[in-house]
Amino acid sequence: MAQIRIVDLEVRYCVGVTDVERAHPQRLLLTVEMTADFARAARSDSLTETIDYYAVAQALLAFGEGRRWRLIEKLAWDLADFILAEYRPRAVQVEVKKFVIPQARYVAVSLVKKARPARVRSGTRR
Repeated sequence: MAQIRIVDLEVRYCVGVTDVERAHPQRLLLTVEMTADFARAARSDSLTETIDYYAVAQALLAFGEGRRWRLIEKLAWDLADFILAEYRPRAVQVEVKKFVIPQARYVAVSLVKKARPARVRSGTRR
């Protein structure tokens, strides 16, 4: 297994507990690690055999348009679900950094979610 990482992607999303905080998009940094098997991509040198990290980054930049969250925990959860559904890595780790406490460099939430195993349909016995 290998990982594809996008580190500290700067996005602007409306997130915060108070209405004032959610009134305008604020700067966040996203780090996304996608676990995948890209042995076929390494052999073929073909983008179609791996996760297109440029496409993922572009989707994340647009992800917050028209949406609002109270908690960065919920935001991280939603991002992980989106990445799993759209890009199908075996697992994804998402870290969201927010800059709201002046005395701290940042506050961060991180989570790991794994893809659900494909359901196997049982055949009928004869």
